[in-house]
Amino acid sequence: MSAYDVIVVGLGGMGSATAMHLATRGVRVLGLEKFGPAHDRGASHGGSRITRQSYFEGAEYVPLLLRAYELYDQLAVDSGRDVITLTGGLMIGRPETRTVAGSRASAEQWGLEHEILDAVEIRRRYPTLAPEPEEIALYEAKAGFVRPEATVAANLELAAKRGADLRFQEPMTSWEPAGDGVRVTTGRGTYTAGQLVIAPGPWAPELLADLGVPFSIERLVQFWFRPRGGVAPFLPDRHPIYIWEDVSGEQIYGFPAIDGPDGGAKIAYFRKGTPTTPDTLDTEVRPAEIAEMAAYCGKRLPNLPGEFRRGEPCMYSTTPDEHFVISRHPAHEAVTVACGFSGHGFKFVPVIGEIVADLATTGTTAHPIALFDPRRLTGAKP
Repeated sequence: MSAYDVIVVGLGGMGSATAMHLATRGVRVLGLEKFGPAHDRGASHGGSRITRQSYFEGAEYVPLLLRAYELYDQLAVDSGRDVITLTGGLMIGRPETRTVAGSRASAEQWGLEHEILDAVEIRRRYPTLAPEPEEIALYEAKAGFVRPEATVAANLELAAKRGADLRFQEPMTSWEPAGDGVRVTTGRGTYTAGQLVIAPGPWAPELLADLGVPFSIERLVQFWFRPRGGVAPFLPDRHPIYIWEDVSGEQIYGFPAIDGPDGGAKIAYFRKGTPTTPDTLDTEVRPAEIAEMAAYCGKRLPNLPGEFRRGEPCMYSTTPDEHFVISRHPAHEAVTVACGFSGHGFKFVPVIGEIVADLATTGTTAHPIALFDPRRLTGAKP
């Protein structure tokens, strides 16, 4: 008999949620993490991530988002932690942009409450924003932000409380099939289980090379600026989250001031990264990067950039079509993979944990995940 039912490798956003869901079901879980709990070395840090339901990346995501919202609320209750805050959100751009048109299509298909605001109305409601006359916005009251570190910590605490064996500073060095299950080796020992979950974040190219998916790992920088005149107009009860697409297709995203009077307001490019690996990530934020963001956001938010407070790099693990990979491994029935979240995955953390727990225990899930089959990217037949 295996020592564990499931071994979860990687205890960031997706792995921590998976461990929590498995432990809640009474499954014997071993969690292995290369770093400490809720660390800042992967893709689950930076204080905030946008959450929204009118999803321009595809209407197929909406059912998963609705479930994720339910599970975030439950996680907040169970853990007592502040993991989700709804501030309202604006998807801004010209009507034909993906950000606006895609959000509107998802909202209309699923009957999500939303408003369409013209530039005059955007400026009236939010004087901190300066859209061009041709720009509009989809406003969604249920948009807001989730806190990645708090979410990971909450999932880890609940997983441990419910019986999961969580081990930190203990990365997997190898795994191999063993009978009907798997054998996992670390620097401290060897463990067996019926199933293995690999949730590697930006280590996907290294740990899942045999998957055949051409992941790209990119470095992007998150910036915090203290607005001119102070943070009052940017406080969460007065200011929404936003994603803003210009005529060239470039997107920025931003948040209210959620970290106190000196914390500033966070803003970043959505997809404007440079190739990296986790082991070669440049953690220095350079003056030229700060100046570029300051110049760009200053044209759109009159109170910014103000005073630069800090910058922090993060990593996107991106698939060629920017959709996720969530599946039983096509070549290994005892292995489930969750990776390639392409810069828009954290809002799904609770439901992905539920899905991966389903796959690891039953081999299937009631959630719609056909879009995330890795074989779409490798040419293999489903």
